Amino acid sequence: MTGAASAGCYNCYAPPPCTTCYQQQYVQPQYRTVDETVMVSPGSVVAHRAPAQYRTVMVPQTVMVAPPSVQYERIPPQYATRQRVEMVQPGYSYYAPVQMGCASCGY
Repeated sequence: MTGAASAGCYNCYAPPPCTTCYQQQYVQPQYRTVDETVMVSPGSVVAHRAPAQYRTVMVPQTVMVAPPSVQYERIPPQYATRQRVEMVQPGYSYYAPVQMGCASCGY
């Protein structure tokens, strides 16, 4: 039923909602700040190569002192915390009664 009586304003000739009986209210949207951990750079492994080392022991002879080698360095991932704002509840409007009776018609 869509008439003046359904708006709660009896015997009013104003179209619903009757502005003397109801007033539009607006509720602001609700937001919150969220902290989240994000990866800035992934972890990695870096290889450091070392060539063989030679040394002359006697005048006619050169010998290997250390063989070639590889050292691995592990680099852990890097993380950071960033903030973002997200909407918890959107804004909305509704009609609230101004008073119990209608000021224009007395009901």
